[in-house]
Amino acid sequence: METTWFVYIVRCKDGTLYTGTTTDVERRIREHNQGELGAKYTKVRRPVRLFYTEEVATRSSALQREYAIKQLSKMAKEELGKARQS
Repeated sequence: METTWFVYIVRCKDGTLYTGTTTDVERRIREHNQGELGAKYTKVRRPVRLFYTEEVATRSSALQREYAIKQLSKMAKEELGKARQS
């Protein structure tokens, strides 16, 4: 059984966006909001809420896509999220 990977973006309490990768989006959002396993960036910007997800085939492709998204401007990330909601 192959593992499904996701690239996700969350919107933090202060309006900033955080991008990451995971195999379980719901668990990762819980970790960002509750546990010590959340990213250092989001710990002081809780609560976070899911803004965008994208399914990818492999961990490698997830990390490549995460990097590409992190290079985008905030406006471009906002558009990415809007396009997915349409």
